Amino acid sequence: MQRVPPGPGQESVWDYPRPPRLERCEARLRVVFAGVTIADTQDGYRVLETSHPPVYYLPPQHVAMQLLRRAPGRSFCEFKGVASYWTVEADGRVSEQAAWSYEQPTLSFAAIAGHLAFYASRVESCFVGDERVAAQQGDFYGGWITSAVVGPFKGAPGTRHW
Repeated sequence: MQRVPPGPGQESVWDYPRPPRLERCEARLRVVFAGVTIADTQDGYRVLETSHPPVYYLPPQHVAMQLLRRAPGRSFCEFKGVASYWTVEADGRVSEQAAWSYEQPTLSFAAIAGHLAFYASRVESCFVGDERVAAQQGDFYGGWITSAVVGPFKGAPGTRHW
């Protein structure tokens, strides 16, 4: 693994903490699926964890919850607790387990209770400000990659044990 040095105005994911840190995000965050804006907020949070691009959590009042339904499955994060999954349905299209949330997160992450995070790879597009994000590789992690972060990023084949 070769760490990429951050340029001006950039962050290295290798400078993010472990355990992860939760912080407010006032940038506009948007999620689009099937041409429909699923979420749009300037009241989000981001979770920063070593080797991962930020994961953004959007408040449910800024998500078109009528287009989401609970999906089967749960997962466990040693830092945040038990995650539930959500399927998105819009304009006749369906994306299974496109989002997740922590209904009863650990105390350190209580602020994101009920907030939703979306896999950029399972929706049409996600944006931080006006920048369309790239999805973190892999089928488990859900970070959003922008020009403001440098890696390498966990998630690609061979990175599971970083």
